[in-house]
Amino acid sequence: MTDEAPGPALDGYAEVAIPVPLRRAFTYAIPDALLEHIKPGSRVAVPFHRRKVAGIVVSTKPTPPEGIRVKKIAGVIERDPLFPEELLRFLEAAAGYYFHPIGEVLKSAAPALPTGALRRLRKDGFLDDGETLKGQTVGTKLALFAKRTDLASEGLRLGASQRSILALLEAREEVGLDELREHAKSPRGKLARLAELGLVSLTEREVRRDPFFSRTVEPQGPLEPTGAQQVAIDAMIAELGSRAAFLLHGVTGSGKTEVYLQVIAEAHRRGLGSLLLVPEIALTPQLVGRFRARFGDGIAVLHSALSPRERDDAWRGLRSGELRFAVGARSALFAPIDKLGVIVVDEEHDPSFKQEEGFRYHARDMALLRAHRANALCILGSATPSLESYALQRRGRATLLSMPERATKRSLPKVEIVDLRRHVRGPTGHRFVSGPLHHALRDGLEEKQQAILFLNRRGFVPSRRCESCGELLSCPACSVTLTEHRRASQLRCHYCDYRCDVPSACPACGADGLKELGLGTEQLEDHLNGAFPDARIARLDRDTARGRGIEDVLHRFREGEIDVLVGTQMVTKGHDVKAVTTVGVVSADQSLAFPDFRAEERTFQLLAQVAGRAGRGEREGRVFFQTFQPDHRAVRCAARHDYQAFVEQELEARRDLLYPPFAHLVAVRVDSGSEPHGRRVIGDLARVARAALGEREGSVLGPVVAPIARLRGRYRFRMMLRAPQRAVVREVAAAVIARIEEGVGNARASIDVDPVSML
Repeated sequence: MTDEAPGPALDGYAEVAIPVPLRRAFTYAIPDALLEHIKPGSRVAVPFHRRKVAGIVVSTKPTPPEGIRVKKIAGVIERDPLFPEELLRFLEAAAGYYFHPIGEVLKSAAPALPTGALRRLRKDGFLDDGETLKGQTVGTKLALFAKRTDLASEGLRLGASQRSILALLEAREEVGLDELREHAKSPRGKLARLAELGLVSLTEREVRRDPFFSRTVEPQGPLEPTGAQQVAIDAMIAELGSRAAFLLHGVTGSGKTEVYLQVIAEAHRRGLGSLLLVPEIALTPQLVGRFRARFGDGIAVLHSALSPRERDDAWRGLRSGELRFAVGARSALFAPIDKLGVIVVDEEHDPSFKQEEGFRYHARDMALLRAHRANALCILGSATPSLESYALQRRGRATLLSMPERATKRSLPKVEIVDLRRHVRGPTGHRFVSGPLHHALRDGLEEKQQAILFLNRRGFVPSRRCESCGELLSCPACSVTLTEHRRASQLRCHYCDYRCDVPSACPACGADGLKELGLGTEQLEDHLNGAFPDARIARLDRDTARGRGIEDVLHRFREGEIDVLVGTQMVTKGHDVKAVTTVGVVSADQSLAFPDFRAEERTFQLLAQVAGRAGRGEREGRVFFQTFQPDHRAVRCAARHDYQAFVEQELEARRDLLYPPFAHLVAVRVDSGSEPHGRRVIGDLARVARAALGEREGSVLGPVVAPIARLRGRYRFRMMLRAPQRAVVREVAAAVIARIEEGVGNARASIDVDPVSML
């Protein structure tokens, strides 16, 4: 008999990331009873400043640092590591790139803590088995579903609602009661009667409560790809299991989604997981429906409306490998997908992929990093790729695949540029409903077609000015004008949500006559209701569409229950409605006035994207760009659907001005309750930055007052660090951070690596 060989020695100390604004981890001793259970990625409870907090173990080691007294870990919250090794190391790298505290990064990526976890750890350091998260479970709702039988209904006395239900069931394999409520009043009783007559069969089963799963979808196999789609699919599948990156440039309607579906299907056949990132999950129920039709309901849809319990269920389903596919907005990037094989960033150009508060990461850029580290394929898809992504493929770091035609072979819509300098008044007298747009709407309504009108300004009027003294009605806490919301009889600040009644006279001089300036979606909707009284007109913006309201409006529009949809950027993103033949951009040059070097690029992208909503069915589309700058290249190129001409001109301008993608930027922002103190802080940081830059190539732009000088009662300043070499700008940023960490009084100072917002 021989002695068993001893197992490997277990590390007795852990580096724990705690969610505090410090860019470091803290060393703790691991109690003997927990040695086998604590690994990198584990969530643990630790003592910190006389309280118990949750942290994530980032590494373990055999010995502690010299010269410090090490406290013990109080307990382990989950028996298995919360973060897989691949995701943990990616998050560490992301925290380092954005100079953000690792503890805060890991907390933002983790699911919620179990209820009472920190105070209910047992003496042995483990969590009671009965601990749960707040909120309902996802799959506990019993739902009623109806199917049409083969029995004929001729000769039976049926009401109009019953016949409409039968017609719907004959067109569909199965329909749920929730969906039938949108087509008939009180359908449960009508279904019961139809079941008595043997015309329908009824079944009850559990369904997920998630609104993205509230409607049944018919299973659908892969579509026959076009030649360009097949080339893209073959190229991507050939690189599965590698670190390859692709830029899929496909015009609107070219079938990018079908490419994603077929590549992901092949990844799943190989046992690999997939992730689809979209700009705004609330606007993509149609897209989610297509993935459900192809892959079933075994999908994690990650969105802000999920309860903590639902989010935890999705996390653990992905972590265990039970779920292999996740769809979500930017934070879905942190999903713990087992054997990650594909990451898709749809509409990769969209600025909403950038997080603007706290951990200021860009999901597109970090998707490339995560895919590279996980040996996964990364697909960036867009009809109007960002200049950064386009430059990426020119440098050989991504492969460009083009789909220049629509999958239906229907041509891209014709665009008419309407010069508002000449079209002073339309047929109804409104400045922003020109004759060409008015006539197109009228003709489309007569032909039972649908229309979309895009205006990126909500409310009734953006501002009011006194005609006597020139005073603008402005927010008392922010340097912005107040927007009138007429239906609520209020003036509102769209930044701090300050609200007040609409005054009858000027608050400054007391004179009557507050002139309306500009146009908002609420006013446009009201005007169209008056101009086309028989049309069904709806509005989609932040005022009308909250929670399920967004999906309800979009569902009614897809079902043909809305003739004209008026809205902000919400109407430009990804909607595929076959009956939309008319699209109007009410003020095509509005975004050109933004103080931002990307203003022309964003204008082109918005115009091209919204134009692509037209003519996706059997009939050709017509698009109208109303503008005071008809000769601007962003407007002209978008009207010609000429991405290549625009991007070449814009790249040349960026090269001359030394802006991305030919330089790297870091924004430094300061805000303070005291204007003089804020100026002193930003001035001090600018001196530190210039000293750190020295004679190297680069520049410190500013400091200056921010375009919105005051926000929520605090004065705002900024400067920009710029250099052709990433290493240089990062060294300067590190010096600025070191100065910030020494203290800036009652001011707040932050940095933003690769900023998107210039406000």
